[in-house]
Amino acid sequence: MENIIKNEIQNSIDVKKALLECDRCIHQIELATKMVIDAYKSGNKTLLAGNGGSAADCQHIAGEFVSRFYFDRPGLASIALTTDTSILTAIGNDYGYNYLFARQIQALGNEGDVFIAISTSGNSKNIVEALSICKNKGIKTIGFSGEKVGEMDKFCDINIKVPSTITPRIQEAHIIIGHIICGLTESELFNDLNPNK
Repeated sequence: MENIIKNEIQNSIDVKKALLECDRCIHQIELATKMVIDAYKSGNKTLLAGNGGSAADCQHIAGEFVSRFYFDRPGLASIALTTDTSILTAIGNDYGYNYLFARQIQALGNEGDVFIAISTSGNSKNIVEALSICKNKGIKTIGFSGEKVGEMDKFCDINIKVPSTITPRIQEAHIIIGHIICGLTESELFNDLNPNK
């Protein structure tokens, strides 16, 4: 068991090292962060969606924006589209699971908002449907996925593809990417409030 634990930790480290050495990934994280910062500077919001563990990541990242990350500052408007059971079950029942997020974006999204779409496979149908709605509404799109080619590639303005095919390793990298975006956004928008600057 000890060897398995150590191997799992090492495998996670290896994916983070691959991410660190991926110039394309680093550049995309930078572009995604600038996209989020520009949206907030314009008075817009972020919307996030994913399934399973990725749904939890959406809630985690939205919580960092709305509450705080490194220091106290005003909250930033962010909605995880994975949390309202009445909305989710109504859409699932009336329209089908593939439209869980598309319907919410149609109702809640505005031009200039940013949609962060999380799918380890890059092929989640309800994520692809949501991304297609964003194109029609002028909503910018950032994808978090794995290294395989997926349907998301066709729809995302930026798709940050973690260099792995293993779902847990991809998810572990997604949350560090989310944390980086949150931290850089907070610093850019509220550095005057940062007690550690």
